[in-house]
Amino acid sequence: MVQGKYKKVKLPVSVQKKQKSAGNAAFTRKANAPVKMKKTKFSESKKIKDVISKSVNKAVESEMRARAAESTINLNKTQRAIAQHLKNTKS
Repeated sequence: MVQGKYKKVKLPVSVQKKQKSAGNAAFTRKANAPVKMKKTKFSESKKIKDVISKSVNKAVESEMRARAAESTINLNKTQRAIAQHLKNTKS
């Protein structure tokens, strides 16, 4: 069984100075070499994507409205025959 307590050991002066200087170097380095934020790059790409999607949606919507506004539906021969057959079978 352990019967004693650990003694606190003082580090030598040279080791203490190295630890202090190593700690300070990390903080001064950041000020000397600033890093550009990634947020601006992502926000620019998001804005471009939004503009593209809005323009595509507007084009699709206008095309759908134009097709819906057409009162006559142009059917080919087979579609007309099928529509006529379905009308006859219902009645």
